Amino acid sequence: MGERLAGAEKEVLVEIVRFTQKNGLKGAEGGWKDFLALNDKKYGVSVSDPKKRTKDVLLAFLVTFSKDFQKYFSKLVRRHSERRAIEQYMTEFSGKISPEQKLVQLTTEHTEYMKNYYFPSYQEGWKIVRIGKLANSMNSGAMLAIDCEMVLCNDGTEAVVRVCVVDSKLEVKLDKLVNPLKGVADYRTNITGVSKKDLEGVKFSLVDVQKSLKKLLAKGKILVGHSLYRDLYVLKFDYSRIIDTAYIFQYANLPTTASASLNSLCKSVCGYTLREEGKPHDCLKDAEAAMNLVTAKLKHGFNDPIEIAENSVPESDQMKLLAHRIPVYLPSQELLKILSGNPSIEEKIDSRIRGEFYSTCILFKDIDEADKAFDELDGQETKDTSGRLQKSVLLKRDNGDVASFFVRKMVYGSRPNNTDVSKKRPEPTDNGEQKREDADGDKPKRQRTSKKHGKKAKTQAVE
Repeated sequence: MGERLAGAEKEVLVEIVRFTQKNGLKGAEGGWKDFLALNDKKYGVSVSDPKKRTKDVLLAFLVTFSKDFQKYFSKLVRRHSERRAIEQYMTEFSGKISPEQKLVQLTTEHTEYMKNYYFPSYQEGWKIVRIGKLANSMNSGAMLAIDCEMVLCNDGTEAVVRVCVVDSKLEVKLDKLVNPLKGVADYRTNITGVSKKDLEGVKFSLVDVQKSLKKLLAKGKILVGHSLYRDLYVLKFDYSRIIDTAYIFQYANLPTTASASLNSLCKSVCGYTLREEGKPHDCLKDAEAAMNLVTAKLKHGFNDPIEIAENSVPESDQMKLLAHRIPVYLPSQELLKILSGNPSIEEKIDSRIRGEFYSTCILFKDIDEADKAFDELDGQETKDTSGRLQKSVLLKRDNGDVASFFVRKMVYGSRPNNTDVSKKRPEPTDNGEQKREDADGDKPKRQRTSKKHGKKAKTQAVE
């Protein structure tokens, strides 16, 4: 195991170290920063970016982990080696590569791929599926498209409750309700279309889904999906021969890290509306839509950037702000003290908890009130990684403590001008972490520079 790590390129070790940071993993000498503080008396944690450290330092940290983690790290190295082998094969035998495989490669080249498709498959319950012989895979164009619906469980995790798979002819290969086998806190029926009653008597489990998928993907078939990493994560299914429809199109008016929603792409690429505003998701139709997008891409190219229509953002989403990186000790109702108007916490959308922080949606009576509340909020205005406007704010509590967090707009720029209609059709969302982001109103639009943008406002505590 150690030999495989030692033989890996530095960029691979950098990604593995970042993976440990993202997931809070610790070796015998603690996490990455603990290791630096203990072993580097000169720089310590002042130079904590793995990219700025030598390969020897990165390797020394990774070998402090247990044998089980070493085994997993070796799998990551092997996956990178497979990617390199694929790149080399495509260069040497470009005439033998299937058009579908070229979209697989396009997916892996996306700037967000390595961040989103490094799964914690070292954990219990994960299934890792190899793609088989390289030459056979490169020449094959067989595809399956998948989509899942998830519920929020009592333990704070998500669980799949429906899974659908179709082939390239849109023939249904799998359509099953799935028993989460643990307590459900929120069925999200308004989004998933699945209720508690629907799952009564259902015996099909996650393990059964994994077995079915492994059988369906025999001989290296390509798995297609929109923001597919979300589905694979909840399915605990690590598979590398994939096409992510969020990654294979370019966008004229979105940052490189952002992507359009499935509904948006269906409008602009395929010419139809996948679902009307307020309607629940249809798992089967979403799987079909992902396959339709790939078919359209293969047939028509769509190599030019697609412009996302900003006026297609639903009005209900423009009436919200998102508060995120909120310390878990700060009750959500206290957030309302710093906002003008008459805001409320949107109860139907669950707060998303991640370790020591959480995020939640704040609802206003109309778009003007939401815009005004954001404009009047004291704090330094910046942009998030996808280009949406946000402010870093401080809130002074009654006990004297000061809590810091971010308040972000749901769309790019300010309220869209009804006369500024884009040439293309769809509504965008980012490729955030989970599908419930769509319900949270996480739907970006074209950026525009506001009068206040660019000025460094001094961050101050709000009493």
